[in-house]
Amino acid sequence: MAKRKRLTAFGMGGDEDATPAPAPVPPVARIAAEAATQAALEDLAAELRQARDSGRMVLDIPLALVEANHLQRDRTLMNPDDMASLKASIRDRGQQVPIEVVALAEGRYGLVSGVRRLTALAALFQETGERRFGTVKALLRPFEAAPEAYLAMVEENEIRADLSFYERGRLAHEAARIGVFDSPAAAVRMLFQHAPGPKRSKILSFVALHEALGDVLRFPEAIPEKLGLALIKAMQDNPGSVRKMRDRLQKARPDSASVERGVLDALLRPDPAPKPEAGSDRAGEDLDAGVRMTVRPGRVVLSGQGVSEDFVRDLAEWLETRGI
Repeated sequence: MAKRKRLTAFGMGGDEDATPAPAPVPPVARIAAEAATQAALEDLAAELRQARDSGRMVLDIPLALVEANHLQRDRTLMNPDDMASLKASIRDRGQQVPIEVVALAEGRYGLVSGVRRLTALAALFQETGERRFGTVKALLRPFEAAPEAYLAMVEENEIRADLSFYERGRLAHEAARIGVFDSPAAAVRMLFQHAPGPKRSKILSFVALHEALGDVLRFPEAIPEKLGLALIKAMQDNPGSVRKMRDRLQKARPDSASVERGVLDALLRPDPAPKPEAGSDRAGEDLDAGVRMTVRPGRVVLSGQGVSEDFVRDLAEWLETRGI
């Protein structure tokens, strides 16, 4: 028996027993659904950006994009045994704790904390060439967090290690130089807020020492407090001495802390008096009893109030005893 056709508002439909075709989605509903999907995606992207920018998302960053010297470290020397242990741990278990970075221009990142982990990964990547050591896990921190990162680093090392005054001064100078603080003085006030006033004053003195000689010193961490303050005083008393100090250090090129310290000690000693040239008068020397003696080859002149008749007589008798 032939199947009957159904009459619809649009004409004859299909077979009565056939499954009805799905109703077409009105354009308005389709646009609304697409807009809702787009909004959800944008919300998700915004949440991911917020998580990334607030340091709640761990990023994998190529080592080459991280500037390790973005912030000046207070400690620049690392214990070889500690570094060997850290490398062995990362080799066996991978990097467990992310470093902290801030975003810089052109897709680069500046290191805030984790210099030992970054150094260990770089060494492992250079030694093995394995791709797993070529990236570092990092949390992205806003640049405004840098002062707190500096403060945490300083407080940790003030307790853990005896930082030299030079290391403290250099840290304050570099933190101000890159804009973390308005000035070295502001950096000292913030970073060493729990130190007594005289200590902060000494740290500021070593800021000046770093500004004057930092790029020509090879072992500045070994400069004792007393020597550093003496160098600063010499610079303040005679600003022209800075050039002399720089020239002497550049020429000496010391290969150890003890040699460099010897150069710095010598800079504080007065220069020896120049020897007189042949045929020229030697500078006068004051003798006892108000007598001044000036010497040149073949001639001695005695002058002054002490050259009296008695003095001349006594001198003549002394010369006689010498057979002169």
